[in-house]
Amino acid sequence: MKKIGILFGMENTFPNAFIERVNSKGEDGIIAEAVTIDKVIQAAPNEYAVIIDRISQDVPFYRSYLKNAALTGTAVINNPFWWSADEKFFNNALAEKLGIPVPRTALLPSKQRPTNTSETSFRNLAFPMAWEEIFQYVGFPAYMKPHDGGGWKSVYRVVNPQDMWIKHEETGQLVMMLQEEIVFDDYVRCYCIGQKDVLVMPYEPRNPHHLRYAADLKVQGEEREKLLETIKDYTLKLNIALGYDFNTVEFAVRGGIPYAIDFCNPAPDADIYSVGPDNFEWVVEAAANMAIERAKKQAPGQINLTWGTFMNQAVNGIPAAVATAAGPVEPAKTKAPAKTAEEAPAATKAPAKSAAPAKAPKAAPAKPVKEAAPSATEVKVKAVTPKKTAKSLGAIATEPIAEAEPKVPTNRAAVTKAPAKNSKLKKS
Repeated sequence: MKKIGILFGMENTFPNAFIERVNSKGEDGIIAEAVTIDKVIQAAPNEYAVIIDRISQDVPFYRSYLKNAALTGTAVINNPFWWSADEKFFNNALAEKLGIPVPRTALLPSKQRPTNTSETSFRNLAFPMAWEEIFQYVGFPAYMKPHDGGGWKSVYRVVNPQDMWIKHEETGQLVMMLQEEIVFDDYVRCYCIGQKDVLVMPYEPRNPHHLRYAADLKVQGEEREKLLETIKDYTLKLNIALGYDFNTVEFAVRGGIPYAIDFCNPAPDADIYSVGPDNFEWVVEAAANMAIERAKKQAPGQINLTWGTFMNQAVNGIPAAVATAAGPVEPAKTKAPAKTAEEAPAATKAPAKSAAPAKAPKAAPAKPVKEAAPSATEVKVKAVTPKKTAKSLGAIATEPIAEAEPKVPTNRAAVTKAPAKNSKLKKS
């Protein structure tokens, strides 16, 4: 008898429906149940052929239990080793390598130094950083959010450097990303299960949680069909590269181009009261079929995890190359925002509705390049010249900033003075 277990926390509707659906199929020698843990002994196998993980991101004990289970033969979905290593900034970089459009994004140092570190821990960090070049590359307005966060926590819309620095004060030890704002015409969220089944759901991220799926695409006809096919293709490429068997991907569509906004959701919302009955039915059925298939393939005592093509290529010494002939299309300028991706309800008010930006003509596919060049779009920014050393890791100043003529970004490395032998960073 092979058992399929589901490990979960506060959610109710999906786990119970999943268990009932698997058992209703009457597969010989396969049953599903909620996982029960009474002891965890190193290298000792457990009773489950497959475990669907819905909670270990919040419970470190469960994450360690799942790694031990994977080592002893359980097919854990999603792979707990990769899930522990994955984060959103890396995902954006990988998407760019795959030729999938993503917002321009830069990584920022944390406002406060991590616990048990000092100024000498950061002697390799240039002071000040090349803030002007970062701002020119990303542009404003932009979004600042944790590089490995989720659940719409600590997400800020920032309109200029001064606004960013003020809000950065609230982020503590979080490592943040500064990301281009995508003013979108349509927005979708896609389930991807088993790296083969994709459900594209129109989604409105600014609505209250229970109404976010109460939306529809504006684009219609042949253009709609082409867009859906492109979105499905991008969704599969991302999940195959990352190695996720149960994930969601979000796209903001601007000028007919779907930009991948968020695609690191290995325990995605699947509650009937938020996704709606039709989407819920699809997810339950696809997840049950995927789990049964994995149980049949599971070989006791062997490693039965899914690893993405990124890891497989790394192990086999294959260079990380662009997977498609079409690279990301350089976005056209847009007018005042109508809707914005990654709006943070807690941080800012939703922008007032305005006329949707005119659809840009479809650009011819661009050939992949070895190194992504910054956009040449000029963005007015304020020069950053701190008068004294800031008391934070990021060396972010809060003094008045003089207006300066914007510089055109170049491909050369960021130019900053190298730190002295003893870093000038002071203790917070």
